Amino acid sequence: MESLAIWFTNTLGQYVSREVVIFIISMIPILELRGGLLAASLLNVSITTAIPICIIGNIIPIPFILLFIKQIFKWMKKFKIFRGLIEKLENRAMGKSDSIKKYEFWGLVLFVGIPLPGTGAWTGSLIAALLEIDFKKAILAELLGIAIATVIMSIVSYGLLGALIG
Repeated sequence: MESLAIWFTNTLGQYVSREVVIFIISMIPILELRGGLLAASLLNVSITTAIPICIIGNIIPIPFILLFIKQIFKWMKKFKIFRGLIEKLENRAMGKSDSIKKYEFWGLVLFVGIPLPGTGAWTGSLIAALLEIDFKKAILAELLGIAIATVIMSIVSYGLLGALIG
């Protein structure tokens, strides 16, 4: 993830401000808020500026995924070229859904909040949509998860990483 964040930082940084870079990174699947805060630290953006930008960037895709991803996937599966990819994405997401199925709300909170590979708001939203978790419940769980991820990644990016490179 760090190398992806650095690549986006270097590539986008030539064209837009540091704040726009971390906002865009925070919206991208895989990188999300975690990559945004890491990039913000590397770009020397203050934590008080970075946190709201990264949170907003990470939140924006959530309602769209929850509301529309099943219909988009259904439409894309009609085309042979996309069918395999969509089925792979669905299977991969559902393969990570056990804790969410079992604990639903708190499972989704922890899935989004604990920064492990393959977790986060994008995958959490996809799983919530595929499991047909209530929209309001899913939004609240993901917001709480993002808050947890923000605390953890702020410490990692600005605390530990800051001490190592500072």
